Amino acid sequence: MTELASAYEKQSGAKVNLTFGSSGNFFAQIQNGALFDIFFSADSNYPHKLGEASLIIPNSTYDYAIGRLVLWSRADAKVDFSKSGWNSLLDPGVQKIAIANPQHAPYGRAAVAALKSSGLYEKVKDKLIFGENISQAAQFVESGSAQIGILAMSLALSPPLRSGKYWEIPRRQYFPLIQSAVVLKRTEQKDLAVAFMEFVVSPAGTKILEDFGFEKPQSNVDRSPQRTKPF
Repeated sequence: MTELASAYEKQSGAKVNLTFGSSGNFFAQIQNGALFDIFFSADSNYPHKLGEASLIIPNSTYDYAIGRLVLWSRADAKVDFSKSGWNSLLDPGVQKIAIANPQHAPYGRAAVAALKSSGLYEKVKDKLIFGENISQAAQFVESGSAQIGILAMSLALSPPLRSGKYWEIPRRQYFPLIQSAVVLKRTEQKDLAVAFMEFVVSPAGTKILEDFGFEKPQSNVDRSPQRTKPF
């Protein structure tokens, strides 16, 4: 998002102010009147619900990316993802595994779904520690509070974590992380908000997203409730 905002600012001269947090928390804040112009969500269900509540500008929903999950550790960790994959979580040296809180973070829900799909959830559930969002989960591993994190690939490819090592979790083991954005009805800068969203889904914006491991959404992505609500 920082690179998208920077690129758009250079192109347009407009200023983009970013606020980061979990999708679920922002969803609740927006319902309670928080003043944002655009809401980027790692779960397309939240923007859909805001639309049902008439809190967005009509026809302003954009599916902008599909996220991917990885196991991530610091470069000095003894685990070898290339050899062990999922089984790295069972290594005796791995005492804590960081994920985003599944109560309100889509990447946390996807992490739990992947663990259950792999058959490892019951074996490692006592090792799990929860970050308020996916970025805090990454900080737990980066600081040494956890040995492995189940994180967004976009974080693993970002400058702060790029020096670590990661293993991509098979995408068949968790529901599609369709990320959507909406322009909120309370915005006082509708034209600027729409212009920034159009930049994000433009070829230039898509290239930045792909550089961070996101995929471009396709029209045939399965959006059925059973896929988006693993619990």
